Amino acid sequence: MTTLKKNLLAAGVLVAALAVAFGSFLLFAPQDPATGPDTGPAADARAVRDTSHRLTSPARSELTVVEFLDFECEGCGAVHPTVEKLRAAYGDRVTFVARHFPMPGHRNSTAAALAAEAAAGQGGFEAMYRKLFATQKEWGESKESKEGLFREYAAGLGLDTDRYDAAVKDPGTLRRVEADQQDGLGLGVQGTPTFFVDGLRIETPRSYEEFEALIDARLAR
Repeated sequence: MTTLKKNLLAAGVLVAALAVAFGSFLLFAPQDPATGPDTGPAADARAVRDTSHRLTSPARSELTVVEFLDFECEGCGAVHPTVEKLRAAYGDRVTFVARHFPMPGHRNSTAAALAAEAAAGQGGFEAMYRKLFATQKEWGESKESKEGLFREYAAGLGLDTDRYDAAVKDPGTLRRVEADQQDGLGLGVQGTPTFFVDGLRIETPRSYEEFEALIDARLAR
């Protein structure tokens, strides 16, 4: 191998290493609350906890589907109708769980997660969850803060805005979002949406039919 080829190979390896390091920095570096929580992976990571938000709670659940999501993520927005259709189809047999995983680079992803958590304190998690996805195209990818808009959503949902404001500012609310992301990181989640079925991570199905077939296969075991 010539010296030139050796130098080019070494340079290529260095660039690849820097790219990996930079990607890890983006995912694990401390974040401004406006763009992402300051988190590291949980040592005892779990796909679902007793405190996780259950969108359905069958009396005799046969299967649990967990989604780590970012309300600003276009992929999450695209798969949302499929999740809603699955919930309608399997609501009396399958537990569906939503967990936060706001991604760096999304200006309002953490603010949206905080809005959902603040609404949860008044029994409005699911209502805010639906509202944020229904309006994603109106606020997603914005470089400006949409906290005021999310507050308008809370008022429109009939929530007590004073209680909502207090919850958004409460450090404990951010800690709940961080706890979800810590579990996700501990489980190897690197992007959204990421699904777990009975604790096992799966490749996100490309269609409702694929997801339906996967669930039917698991239920038939």
